[in-house]
Amino acid sequence: MKIVEIGTGYTCIPAQIGAATEIVVEELTRSLLHKGYDVTIMDIKDKNRVATNLPITEVYMPQFFSSTDTSLGIVHKLKRVIYSISLTYKIHQFIKNNPNQDIFLHFHNQYNLFFFLKLTSKSFRERVKIGYTVHSHIWFGKWENIKNTIKKRYFQEVYSFQHADKVFVLNDIVASMLKEQYNISSNKIILVINGVNTDIYTGCENDFKEIERIKQIYKLQNKHVILQVGSVCERKNQLGTLQLLAPIIQKDKRIVFMYVGGIIDEHYKQQIDDYIISEKLGKNVVYMGEVSPGKTLNKLYTIAHCAIMNSQSEAFALVIAEALSARRPIFINQNIIQSLPFLKNNVGNGILKIKDSFKDDLYHLLTNDNYYRDMQNKGRELIQNEYSWDASANIYIQKFK
Repeated sequence: MKIVEIGTGYTCIPAQIGAATEIVVEELTRSLLHKGYDVTIMDIKDKNRVATNLPITEVYMPQFFSSTDTSLGIVHKLKRVIYSISLTYKIHQFIKNNPNQDIFLHFHNQYNLFFFLKLTSKSFRERVKIGYTVHSHIWFGKWENIKNTIKKRYFQEVYSFQHADKVFVLNDIVASMLKEQYNISSNKIILVINGVNTDIYTGCENDFKEIERIKQIYKLQNKHVILQVGSVCERKNQLGTLQLLAPIIQKDKRIVFMYVGGIIDEHYKQQIDDYIISEKLGKNVVYMGEVSPGKTLNKLYTIAHCAIMNSQSEAFALVIAEALSARRPIFINQNIIQSLPFLKNNVGNGILKIKDSFKDDLYHLLTNDNYYRDMQNKGRELIQNEYSWDASANIYIQKFK
């Protein structure tokens, strides 16, 4: 069996920016290769791709489209369409070149699969099996609130999971939505997990000079750093986190809020900046911009004392697993804990609820060394035992077969 992991065209693989889906494709491929499976990645052509030993078949794109452009405007949408059409042609070539092979195509983006289905004849389509992983966060809302948005902006995704052979979902909420609203068969829906590279996200860093350099630049010596990772936009709710931390920071200048991620919404970033000025938080808030996933991000986890996840919605929230792997306890709001099964059952294993007692809970974590180490160790053990990429690959491969 030949497995083809399909890059989204959002940015190239290996990801040089914090693109969660591209990280999934990369790490899942590495685990499948390690297990001896015949797998390749189809991905956007990029002259700036970093050196990699991954087997990548490049899909042509006009070079005036930046492969690292993450702004979600009309150019970005056009790029998605052109990439998806070019990708379909490349997949057709692959199928023709492997006439007697069982082929499993694993898609991760609605545009990519939608155009493949629309531009592929039924007879050609029947020569492959198709899997689609739902990464979209939209499916977490109440149906009455999201149905119009889905009809206007996510109709490609609906069409995709209706016509895929297997639909992989990251939590029970999405599974229930697909079954109840679109009559997708339970036999077709597979619950999977994302993993984390525990060899990279260790929370330890041998480059002590670099760590000290970062601390000196941002004046973080003797500070308690709280780290939030995610694209800067309303859904990720960095402003809400600031509002939660502001009363604490105003009374305790040892507390620093550091946030990391590309700016998706410039207006929202300005709201954050305006709030920082109005509340006089400037010296205790650090924006690190967009940071490469992997070793660079691990350095920031090394500097941080704990992490925080305060999003409005998440499909899986890979950054939670990365923080726990990096031995950083993480505060998570009730909405996210309730929506992700692996969190509900593991509160206390490095995972802490954001509650009305947040200030007391934060100081208990920062000042009680034994409790802090216990949270560190439990979080790390949880990821190593249950949320490695090998564990994720095992679930996928059972269903690919």
